[in-house]
Amino acid sequence: MNAPQRPALLWVLAGLLTLEFLLVAVLAVLSIVSVGTGDAGGVGSGIALAVIVVIAAVWLGAMVIGTLRRQAWIRAAAIVWQIIQIAVGIGVLVGPDAQPLLGWPLVVVAIVAFILLFTPTIVNATRRRGDTAI
Repeated sequence: MNAPQRPALLWVLAGLLTLEFLLVAVLAVLSIVSVGTGDAGGVGSGIALAVIVVIAAVWLGAMVIGTLRRQAWIRAAAIVWQIIQIAVGIGVLVGPDAQPLLGWPLVVVAIVAFILLFTPTIVNATRRRGDTAI
């Protein structure tokens, strides 16, 4: 018995989540390096930040795998992540040290992924096997 093909929109969502995962993974590595080199400011806060970013990277990596496996739980997890990413993006966009070249891509990618998560194609592709289609 062959598994059904993954819809194109599921591939788009997986690609966006992969992009987010790669960026957070790079941030995790940079956070760990900054703790190791003493550039993190306080050691305790640097370690705490590095741990949080590593957890976020692992979470995103699990979402990418879950998306490719068409698992239902990824929708809730990805929605939460997109909300967090929008909040971070808006935070980067405001204030005296605003970084629009960083903030806008964060916000736009999160909004696109958020919208994709509610499309019938994604919902149907990731629903529990016993659930009825929309």
